[in-house]
Amino acid sequence: MKILVANLGSTSFKFCVFDMRTEVELARGGTERIGHEKSRSTINVGDWANDEQTPVRGHAGAMSWAFDQLTHKSHGCLKTTGEITAVGFKAVHGGRLTGVQLVTDNVLDAMDEMATVAPAHNPSYVAAMRLLREWFPTTPLVAAFETDFHRSIPNRNRTYAIDPKLATACHIARHGFHGASHRYLAQRMAKLLDRDDARIVSLHLGGSSSLCAIRNGQSVATSMGMSPQCGLPQGTRIGDFDAFALPLLMRVTGESLEATLATLASHGGLLGISGLSADMRDLQDAAAQGNERAQLAIDVYVAAVRHYLGAYLVELGGADAIAFTGGIGERSDSIRSAVCANLSFCGLVLDEDRNSSASGESPIHALESQTQIWVTPTNEELIVARQTKDLLEKR
Repeated sequence: MKILVANLGSTSFKFCVFDMRTEVELARGGTERIGHEKSRSTINVGDWANDEQTPVRGHAGAMSWAFDQLTHKSHGCLKTTGEITAVGFKAVHGGRLTGVQLVTDNVLDAMDEMATVAPAHNPSYVAAMRLLREWFPTTPLVAAFETDFHRSIPNRNRTYAIDPKLATACHIARHGFHGASHRYLAQRMAKLLDRDDARIVSLHLGGSSSLCAIRNGQSVATSMGMSPQCGLPQGTRIGDFDAFALPLLMRVTGESLEATLATLASHGGLLGISGLSADMRDLQDAAAQGNERAQLAIDVYVAAVRHYLGAYLVELGGADAIAFTGGIGERSDSIRSAVCANLSFCGLVLDEDRNSSASGESPIHALESQTQIWVTPTNEELIVARQTKDLLEKR
C-alpha cells in the first residue's frame, strides 16, 4: 500500500509518499512560492535529490511537476501513478465535519463553508481535491482534519463566552489545529518517557505556531481557536486580538471588514510588528544589529509562548515533559532558551550546553530538572498516512 500525503498552503505544495507495509518514506518534496517567478521545487527519492528554480503556475502545476518526478524513468519511486493506493490530505478546517473522512461533495462543501475562517488553506485544499478527483477518479482521497486530535478537549477549554445556540449554529468553538503534529508528539513522547499517562506540553513553533496540553495521549487544551489565525502571533497572522478593535481599524484605514481581516491575516504577526520579515531568522539577525522593532517582535513571540506554557502547566498540574518542534522549535536554541528562562520554580531547568548543541531528537534538560525538555522533530505526514491507511482498512 503506497500512500501520497499532500500538504497545501496558499503558495506551497508539499508531499510525501510512504510504503505503508513498512512505513518507509519513499519520496518527499514540494514547491514553494507558487505563482512567483522564483518558485522553487525540490524532491528527494532515496539518495537522489533535485532542487530547481522553476516558474510554477498554480497548485495544478506544482502537483503535475510532482507526479512527473515521482514516475520519472530514471529516479522515480513509482512506475505509474496507478501505484498510489490513496491520497491523504492534512486538511485544516471542516467546521461541522472533523475526523478522517473520504473526500465527498459533502466534505468539500463543509470545507468551502470555512474558507473565510481558514483562508490560507481551505481554498487551496478544495481546489486540489477537486482537481485530483478529475485526474484520478478511482483513487480514494482522504481528508484527515487537523481539528480531530483536539476533539478530546473538555468543554470548559473549548467554549467561547457567547450564546451556546449561536455558537452551535456557527460552529464557533476552540477547534484547535496542528493536530497531526501534536498527535505525533504525544505518541513519540509517550515512547521516549515509556509511559502512556504522561503530561506533555507540545510546542509547535514555526511560521505557524501553537501549543497543546496533552494528558494520557489526548489533547486537553490548545492555543489556536476557532481559526488558525488566533493564539500565538504567527509569521504573518496576528494571533490573539480584541475583536472590538476592528471597527476602530476600519474607521482609521477606510478598509472594509474583509480587507481588514486579510491584512491582519497576511501582514500581522512577526511581520506586522517588525515591518521587516515574517521569518524568525531574519528578525534575529536584525535584532543583533540593533533593530528595535525586530527585537520587539521576538520578545512578543516569546512572551506569548511562555503565557500559554504557564497556563498549560497549571492545566496539567505540572508536566512530565515539554517538547519543541517546528522550524523555530527545532532550530532556534536562543528561542528555546528564552522560553525556558527562569522556570526552575516550576521544575523546568534547561541545560544550555545541551540546548546549543542539540541536533535532531535530543534531550536538553539539566539533570536537576523535574520536567524533561526535548527537541523532537515532528512527522505530520506519517500521521496522515497512518490515518488514511486505517480508514481504508476499516472500509
